[in-house]
Amino acid sequence: MIPIAAGVVTLRPGEPPDAAAIARMIVANLESGHLLPRTVDEIARHAGRFLVAVDGNTVVGCAELAPLSRAVAEVRSLVVDQAWRGRGIGGRLLSALRREARRRGFQTLCALTHDPSPFVRLGFEIVPHVWFPEKIALDCTGCPRFRRCGQQAVALALEAGAVRVPMGGHARLPASAGAPLGITGAPRVRPKLARSA
Repeated sequence: MIPIAAGVVTLRPGEPPDAAAIARMIVANLESGHLLPRTVDEIARHAGRFLVAVDGNTVVGCAELAPLSRAVAEVRSLVVDQAWRGRGIGGRLLSALRREARRRGFQTLCALTHDPSPFVRLGFEIVPHVWFPEKIALDCTGCPRFRRCGQQAVALALEAGAVRVPMGGHARLPASAGAPLGITGAPRVRPKLARSA
């Protein structure tokens, strides 16, 4: 990702030394239930997937672009330090992740959030959770708040057109399936509908 000047705050790719600062911001927002807990080690392992907002050397915001499959990426751990909120940093992080997801060839960008309004302002749509079985399998089923978290799913089509109901196929395979990220063009397979008698 290319660093983007944003007034006093600069956006840049995350690095392993940023992990402790990112973890502190996440922990500071766990009590509200708006973020999933993350360990410093996990954040450091995935540091390159983060975009951080920095004021000099101080991390004041972050967001992760996490691949769920070859077609779907998720915005995770989007948080801005309390003292820096209201300055548009979250929106700039989200816009930069959207551009990066499109550049990498993802078809859809999604997130689970308690407050969908910042996402909707950037063109996301509120959709059913079940449209993202990749997310449910990865994080939701093992979460103690499963089925009672109160979060809403939002999605943004990165290709022309509206977000579509997911069909079988179309590269909705786990990102760890061995194929490089960003591969698109897998055949679309329509599910067979049961005939009524």
